[in-house]
Amino acid sequence: MKKAKIDNKVQLCIDRDFTISKVDERIYGSFIEHLGRAVYEGIYQPDNKFADKNGYREDVMNLIKEIGVPIVRYPGGNFVSAFNWEDSVGPKKDRPRRLELAWGVVETNQFGLDEFVDWCKKVGTKPMYAVNLGTRGIEDAKNVIEYCNIKSGTKYSDMRIKNGAKDPYNIKLWCLGNEMDGPWQMGHMTAQEYGLKAGRAGHIMKLVDSSIETVVCGSSSLYMNTYGEWERVVLENSYDTTDYLSLHTYYGNAENDTPNFLASSVAMDQFISQVISICDYVKAVKRSKKTINLSFDEWNVWYHSNEQDKKIEKWCEHPHQLEDVYNFEDALLVGSMLITLLRHADRVKIACLAQLVNVIAPIMTSDTGAWRQTIFYPYMQASVYGRGEVLNTVVKAPTYESKHGDAPYVDSVVVTDEENEALTIFAVNKNLEEDFELTCDLRQYAGYKVVEHSVLTHNDLKAENTEQNPDNVKPVDFTKGSKVDNGILTSKLPAKSWNVIRLAK
Repeated sequence: MKKAKIDNKVQLCIDRDFTISKVDERIYGSFIEHLGRAVYEGIYQPDNKFADKNGYREDVMNLIKEIGVPIVRYPGGNFVSAFNWEDSVGPKKDRPRRLELAWGVVETNQFGLDEFVDWCKKVGTKPMYAVNLGTRGIEDAKNVIEYCNIKSGTKYSDMRIKNGAKDPYNIKLWCLGNEMDGPWQMGHMTAQEYGLKAGRAGHIMKLVDSSIETVVCGSSSLYMNTYGEWERVVLENSYDTTDYLSLHTYYGNAENDTPNFLASSVAMDQFISQVISICDYVKAVKRSKKTINLSFDEWNVWYHSNEQDKKIEKWCEHPHQLEDVYNFEDALLVGSMLITLLRHADRVKIACLAQLVNVIAPIMTSDTGAWRQTIFYPYMQASVYGRGEVLNTVVKAPTYESKHGDAPYVDSVVVTDEENEALTIFAVNKNLEEDFELTCDLRQYAGYKVVEHSVLTHNDLKAENTEQNPDNVKPVDFTKGSKVDNGILTSKLPAKSWNVIRLAK
């Protein structure tokens, strides 16, 4: 039986005046948890030849700067739900070694809150700090924000000064716990219990510093039995002191079904739309003028390392854990997920690719170097070029059937930077065999020309980057594939490709 012939053309319809929202740069955030080698041997390794005087790996810092990561969520994750923040400050010789129950290892506390804030400054990012609402609670949340944000003259602010930090850390974004709907979470609660606790914690923290913003836990997955009801109940009990509701999702291709895998962005889009509806329902019921926005503070591909993690020896230190080695098709989905986030930029104000180094991460390290995984490139290019305003981008493209519903062969979004008279088109061609021709009427952007068309593609969907072959999958210049003629952009999108088309005057 012959395959049905598809129309290999896609049309982007945009209008200069029809914008979705300005991009909040925090949508390109990431995540560092005390898990595996994310911290130790990842960002911090004092005995490594690339380490600076503080023990921070400079090769890793350089790659993070290349991405331009605006915020980093820390210290968890599941880790935070039994974490004593006091263990991680002050002289390192006095810091206790603790059993870390979330991941079954020993935490040495040689890198902690003080070092993290210092590292953030050096790498050019800002902290997004999570408090323990699992085994601890409101009093500890009050104490840690006093330690971080009060100038001096109180018990905890003076403790910070004694520990060597004269100036306040001024952390402005705070996560109130992590995945508290999950039975695996230490201190797991019902939605009613957590909503009340988070609301009270947010209230007391804002009494200490009214300038902060707080994130409450939404469902840890779209597939939780409590999904939807959890969001409603939590928000009804914490609405007045909450600024953002979190979403978490990961996708995998364990069935080796690439078309369905690449269609996962359809499920992500539906997830975001549903959670927005729940937020707005609670807003209406409360007759509130405040809108709750979203923090998609864990998202990525995650499935490669599942078998590896069954072999971890209990109570060891920073083992090789959750170290997914990403391939080319993973990068395609990450590109589509970034496009999905941008298309919801009016409500998704924060997002964190989970995680940043070694643990399900775009950056990998060994004792002898650091390298970019395949997913590094769409993440980096979106962060660098996806600043400005998102245009309402109508994509007229053929679709295919998937387990998530009809999936477009081409995902795309357009970001305009009026100040610099620049326009960027991000596009993923999910067709594994055929090129597409993209057209877009740009007559409203008179004088704009193609300055770059970058393409990430590879013959082998399973191709990986390794320390021995770090450039196996990387973007190449394809500027010859795009042109503007009489105000109409025409671009070739190669089969199975991530595309960044940049135009400027």
